[in-house]
Amino acid sequence: MSTLTTPVRAPGTTSGSTPVRRKSKAGWNLLGLLVFVTAGFPVYWMLNTAFKPAKDAIDPDPSVLPTGLTLSNFSRALDIADFWGPVGRSLIVSLAVVLIGMVVGLLAALAISRFAFRGRKIVIVGILAVQMVPLVAMIIPVFLLLNDLGQYDRLTGLIITYLTFILPFTVWTLRGFIVNIPKELEEAAMVDGCSRTSAFIRVVFPLLAPGMVATSVYGFIQAWNEYLYALMLLSQKNQTATVWLGNFTTKHGTEYAPMMAGSTMMAVPIVVLFLLVQRKMAAGLTAGAVKG
Repeated sequence: MSTLTTPVRAPGTTSGSTPVRRKSKAGWNLLGLLVFVTAGFPVYWMLNTAFKPAKDAIDPDPSVLPTGLTLSNFSRALDIADFWGPVGRSLIVSLAVVLIGMVVGLLAALAISRFAFRGRKIVIVGILAVQMVPLVAMIIPVFLLLNDLGQYDRLTGLIITYLTFILPFTVWTLRGFIVNIPKELEEAAMVDGCSRTSAFIRVVFPLLAPGMVATSVYGFIQAWNEYLYALMLLSQKNQTATVWLGNFTTKHGTEYAPMMAGSTMMAVPIVVLFLLVQRKMAAGLTAGAVKG
């Protein structure tokens, strides 16, 4: 006579747990898809407008799907005003801000994280307070200061201005990465004969590299996309790429299709940079985990 055995369920589980879990996963996937569509639709509309005929860009009843492909908008964008000059100036300003900000920010974050000195908490609070000041509120003081220093309508003055709001974020972000790296790693390297500088370069710096890359990307994007200070502190002959887009708005109206074409060309360096850095960030995180 055979006996039937019933399956034993794990404590706290029910027979309907799998369908509930599937419904929950489907709900989260649907929410993620909704967020992706909401965030990606403006980019899609920019590309769609950049490649469609100019007359379709101002159609009062626009079509969501592409109605035609043309490259005439890109030619118009390149002919309406000098393009490579503003792009080159934006690259110079952005790269200079990133390099100076990373060097100064790394040293400042290291001092705040690893050394105890009088007024340390005041410095940390000051870094946070600077980030809370609206950029619009500082336009007049910055203009007067740069004018007195002879840096108005110069790229060096714009670089100094960008550092005032990018450097505090850099210091605060890098401080968070340094704090999460145990001091014992440096102490062990110093016991083995390394100096403090050598221990930082050999042990801490490889683990800090992913954070530095992420912070650099943020600083580059902020400097590249900034518009207000570039408009107020530079003349038309020294304008950056974001101010260059204003050439499409004239007294006769706005040329939306060429403007979207110019915006697309401006976005290409950021997209390429992000794709390159994303792979390096993943490799840096893996290498840091192995070395740790």
